[in-house]
Amino acid sequence: MNTKPIIERMLKESEKIWQDYLKHPFIWGIANGDLDIKKFRFYLLQDYLYLFEYAKVFACTLTKTDNKQVMSLCSSSINNILNGEMKIHKTYMKRMGISDSEIENIKLGLANLSYTSYMLNVAQRGDETDGLAAILSCAISYEFIAKWIYENYPKSAKNEFFGEWVSGYSSEEYANSNRELENIVNKLCENISEEHVQRLIDIFVNCSKFEYKFWDMAWNME
Repeated sequence: MNTKPIIERMLKESEKIWQDYLKHPFIWGIANGDLDIKKFRFYLLQDYLYLFEYAKVFACTLTKTDNKQVMSLCSSSINNILNGEMKIHKTYMKRMGISDSEIENIKLGLANLSYTSYMLNVAQRGDETDGLAAILSCAISYEFIAKWIYENYPKSAKNEFFGEWVSGYSSEEYANSNRELENIVNKLCENISEEHVQRLIDIFVNCSKFEYKFWDMAWNME
């Protein structure tokens, strides 16, 4: 039986990957405020597409559960993504001169396609815990990165282009939603087998690696 909360074990297993996020030039560019706007523009477009697929992972997970907390979490997350986060992205993109026609014609980058396909496959093939494990890395790594940026480069929150990103993902509201997600996952996994635990840790670590590749994709604009 698992003795440590599974989130703690997931974070321990992915610790080096997460520390590498903080060394990535794209993250440093947001922190310093000197990231090439073309790179951030590319990132926004790809992240906009990613959010559609991310919402599908929540939707797929919703179909796998009878747990009311999980159902509530998934349904509210889908609404927040489609009617909150994506609207913010569109406002951001409009300010950066990205037209609706450009948004409609963009295609998933290879790293983006690989990542989202993996998450959807995990959610479709597994149970509710698999879907949530696939969701976790994106959700809490953004908080981890944004809080590190804000704590070490507080002026970044006022940057004309990147400030909203830093403020949003380092906010108390965003952190609270992540704690809810973590608490649900920890609770669901209290009495599962060690084999099941390791499967979920592997999913989390794989998604953490995909997150790093997403930053690479944005930096290289490919």
